[in-house]
Amino acid sequence: MDTIELGEVTVTRVWEYYGSVELTPEQFFPDIPRQDWEDQAGWLVPEFHDPATGTVRAAIQTWLLRSEGRTILVDTGVGNGKERPYSPVWSHLDTDFLDNLARAGVRPEDVDVVINTHLHVDHVGWNTRLEDRAWVPTFPNATYLMPKDDFDFWNPANNRAQVLGRGNQNVFEDSVAPVHQAGLTRLWEHGHRIDAHLRLEPAPGHTPGSSVLTLASGTDRAVFVGDLMHTPVQVLEPDANSCFCENPAEARATRRRILGEAADTGTLVFPAHFPGGGAVEVVHDGGTFGIKDWAPFSPYEER
Repeated sequence: MDTIELGEVTVTRVWEYYGSVELTPEQFFPDIPRQDWEDQAGWLVPEFHDPATGTVRAAIQTWLLRSEGRTILVDTGVGNGKERPYSPVWSHLDTDFLDNLARAGVRPEDVDVVINTHLHVDHVGWNTRLEDRAWVPTFPNATYLMPKDDFDFWNPANNRAQVLGRGNQNVFEDSVAPVHQAGLTRLWEHGHRIDAHLRLEPAPGHTPGSSVLTLASGTDRAVFVGDLMHTPVQVLEPDANSCFCENPAEARATRRRILGEAADTGTLVFPAHFPGGGAVEVVHDGGTFGIKDWAPFSPYEER
């Protein structure tokens, strides 16, 4: 299954990549002891951790939403042909993402809204595609919703100090600036209502402008959390950050707040990079959280 219904909104998973991110657990999540990965190996292997290579596995995927007659994309992955000298795993990809999107019934010109939860290399790539040696908007009829705080933070003209640093080199120039120059962006602050079911809210910490998309339709609730978590171990250990969090203390506080709200309300949590079932229902477990159930999306191998 690649599509589920939440109230009057449909959610479809569109794959770009699944595999190693070429980082060991210790590199990616320095706050998580190695023993914790070994203790959880029974359910982390092989979808989330490859013991043969010793590296973390993750998905690059877009969540396709259909709501109130509009077609909405949540994050746009890495993109094809992008020069990423300091993020080689994402450099010069050649994937069938647009074909996968077409199989979901969507042409680029059909997209009404693109949401970038934040402006990291693996969340904005398909904002643009190469046409006659120029990067042009992939979705020419869409409004691209970007957090203004991230737009300002990653704009090289502002010369901000960054944890990710050169890992995001070229990203603003080839995947953000072209859609802004085309007049397609809306830079939002403090929150943004998309329709009766969907709202963007700030969730800073991973980056200054990191955001979440909340969904409330009928009795169903969901939250698309971007990089609030990269591994389900962070549900069990919400104080554990990735190595890419710009403000570690703020990232921990935001993760605990959003997981707590999700546990209180039965909200389905959609991280950007979880393979397998893709989204989780969480519960309180003492001072931390547990996974009650997974969404029914098909694993990558079963597509």
